[in-house]
This record gives sequence, C-alpha cells and structure tokens, in this order.
Amino acid sequence: MDAELARFLRDELGHAPEGTAAGPWMVRGPVWLWQGADGAPAKGSWYFLTIDGETAGAIRAAATKADAWGSVRIEATIGGTTWRTSLFPSKAHGGWLLPLKAAVRKAEKIAEGGEVEVVLSLT
Repeated sequence: MDAELARFLRDELGHAPEGTAAGPWMVRGPVWLWQGADGAPAKGSWYFLTIDGETAGAIRAAATKADAWGSVRIEATIGGTTWRTSLFPSKAHGGWLLPLKAAVRKAEKIAEGGEVEVVLSLT
C-alpha cells in the first residue's frame, strides 16, 4: 500500500488499515555524531543514523502511536546485534533519527562516518 494512502486512511479511520506494512525495513547510511550548538561534539554525544526518503514515509504511515517528542518504538538489528529503542522525528534531517548506543557501536565496530545497514521493525 502506498505510504501516503496508508497515512490518509489511518488519519480518517483512526488506525492503520489492515495490510499496512509494519516493517521490516532495511536502511543503509553513514553514522554521524551529534554536534553541540558550538559545532563541537560534547562528551557523551550521541551517534545517529538518519532514516529518510520512502522508508521514513512508510514508518510514519505505519506507526499507529507516538511516544514523547513524537518518537516511535522499534526493534533494530545491525549485524548480530538486535535491540529495542525509539526513532525520533527530525524536520532538519527530513525523516527519523536512530540513536546508536555505545554497546551497539562497540559490538559491531561502528565508527563515525562508517556505513551501516540496519533492519527496523515497529514494536
């Protein structure tokens, strides 16, 4: 089902129509480090993967409820590491941000600027 149609029907019906995909979605992209207002990373800064384009639209259409700040709960897998977290909406990045916690980065040897492939599913 088209992501825009699913979103329209969800808004009209109050729920996602049957047959709307809730994932899994595969996303590939570079890991980036959040920079503070001064342009420098702060101690303990977060690393992210941006989820944009059609995948961002499909997630938006399939998500039936949002948590704080409009986040949606997901399960993510990179390599052999699977964890539950939330995607956070980002107008600046045109989609969602997936935070990559230190334990995941360490287990999968992920560094800033490195390309990762992640599988996402709504929970």
